Amino acid sequence: MYSYVMPVVLLFVSNIFMTYAWYGHLKYMDARPLMFAILASWSIAFFEYCFQVPANRLGYQVYTLAQLKIMQEVITMCVFAGFSLFIMKEKLTLNYLWASMCMIGAVFFLFRAQ
Repeated sequence: MYSYVMPVVLLFVSNIFMTYAWYGHLKYMDARPLMFAILASWSIAFFEYCFQVPANRLGYQVYTLAQLKIMQEVITMCVFAGFSLFIMKEKLTLNYLWASMCMIGAVFFLFRAQ
């Protein structure tokens, strides 16, 4: 069970760092010089990779590469939706629902028995 769950947990933590690295500067560093935002984002991204690389190494033992990728995308969408709503104070629109439905379809096709 550890081999199946731990990659998901690590990818979730990785995505929190990734989302802050990619988009956090839009809210918290808009008045700072671009180079400062770049360096801060790269510093945060280091921690993303500290979780993402082990997640993929562990996950590749029990999941296919395509399954790992679609898990990453679904987790990214979930984290991004939360970030948009709670940090950036943006409204979730129906487009989030439609995008999520497309991802559910992708999950279905990549995880269904062959």
